[in-house]
Amino acid sequence: MILIEDIKKQIPYVLKGTSFTNLGDVYEGKVRDNYTLGDRRLIVVTDRLSAFDCIITEIPFKGQVLNQMATFWFEKTKDIIGNHMISVPDPNVIEVMEVSPMPAEMVVRAYITGSTSTSAWLNYKNGVRNFCGNVLPEGLKKDQKLDVPILTPSTKAEHGAHDESVSKEEILKRGEITEEEFDFMAKASFELFKRGTEIAAKQGIILVDTKYEFGKTKDGKIILIDEIHTPDSSRFWYADEYQARFEAGEEQKKIDKEYVRLWLVDQGFTGEGQVPNVPDEIKVEAARRYIEAYELITGTTFNAQIGDVHARVEQNLAKYI
Repeated sequence: MILIEDIKKQIPYVLKGTSFTNLGDVYEGKVRDNYTLGDRRLIVVTDRLSAFDCIITEIPFKGQVLNQMATFWFEKTKDIIGNHMISVPDPNVIEVMEVSPMPAEMVVRAYITGSTSTSAWLNYKNGVRNFCGNVLPEGLKKDQKLDVPILTPSTKAEHGAHDESVSKEEILKRGEITEEEFDFMAKASFELFKRGTEIAAKQGIILVDTKYEFGKTKDGKIILIDEIHTPDSSRFWYADEYQARFEAGEEQKKIDKEYVRLWLVDQGFTGEGQVPNVPDEIKVEAARRYIEAYELITGTTFNAQIGDVHARVEQNLAKYI
């Protein structure tokens, strides 16, 4: 495990963003900078942290963790569904096939939890019993395991807007996805979640919930894109502490970005108004948790190199210019 002091040393070198002028068409997402080169795309995973659909701050080594964990899972799940990965030219970069993103995310939940407006627990707490087409029983408690995982699709919001949890029926009414396409993505999502749950369990980790994004290739094939089972797209808890904490009504021990979300809520920020300034100690602890998640789930040591990430990425992408 990386030393806290080394994480602190990386704070001045975080990858805030890129602006390469010779890598094709550019699109800047919340966390990823995308460069399209014909039928390929280079995705640079920055250290930006997004919460409540806002860019909050940068976390040391976060982009490397997300990229390397996603590539780990792409390899582990390619027998279930194809994905867009071609190569990994840098720890923070993935080269992928250029596809047309499907206009909905597939969110799978095995527990009722969360703190955002789209979370199952907040909706349940506010009296919602039919959440995205899933009828939930009375008497559920926060962080309780559901009898079976449920699918709660989410719309893909425009840049700067908020995602919205919706039902299958609402998705189909929009006319952007056919029922056959939806059912294919739903089936793949449950199979991916099952695989993720099994692998995480071997490491003593609970995969609580996650989101999957899909895209359509030029020949009409639907494949997995974006990321999979990372601390940004998923919640993870420690299995050995789950039951005791649940019975005591305590917060679960988390290894995901919910740590920063909860800190923001404590500051009174839930997506509106001025983003609070995040202290270095919060950034360092968030980084430690990201790295811990990577090492626990992949079973490998995280290779952290202190230094200018932007310069390294630029050097490794020189062959594409």
